[in-house]
Amino acid sequence: MWWLGTHGGAGESSLAALADDWAEAGHSWPRPADGGGANVVLVARTSMAGLRSAQAAATQWASGRASEVNVLGLVLMADAPGKLPRPLRDFAQLVCGGVPRTWSIPWIEAWRIGDAPSTSDIPRDLRRLIDDLNRLTRTAASAAER
Repeated sequence: MWWLGTHGGAGESSLAALADDWAEAGHSWPRPADGGGANVVLVARTSMAGLRSAQAAATQWASGRASEVNVLGLVLMADAPGKLPRPLRDFAQLVCGGVPRTWSIPWIEAWRIGDAPSTSDIPRDLRRLIDDLNRLTRTAASAAER
């Protein structure tokens, strides 16, 4: 599975570090070597610039310009501690309508100060994301074997 940061500093490196079989796609659509579809999760910060870049990536995918990928969803990484201001919350809701599912990850101070991402002592929302993606990729793998 690939993490595609829709802009610099989105957080895809931190998320990819949580599992051995997850990889960073950087900031461009991955091209599977076997010609099959790649599972991709978009990642963006919750700033207006981050949300706009997520909207652009979702639009590219929906238009067919990234037809070789299967977008599983969008992860919105908090760009600061606390609640999102209403304009950002409203725009995030609009952007989320363009992808199959979304996950919101709260601000993780330990990552900001350079602690290595790990699956121990993580926020509940991040644990839910990991569990959901493990289930989704297992389901996709089972379907491909049939």
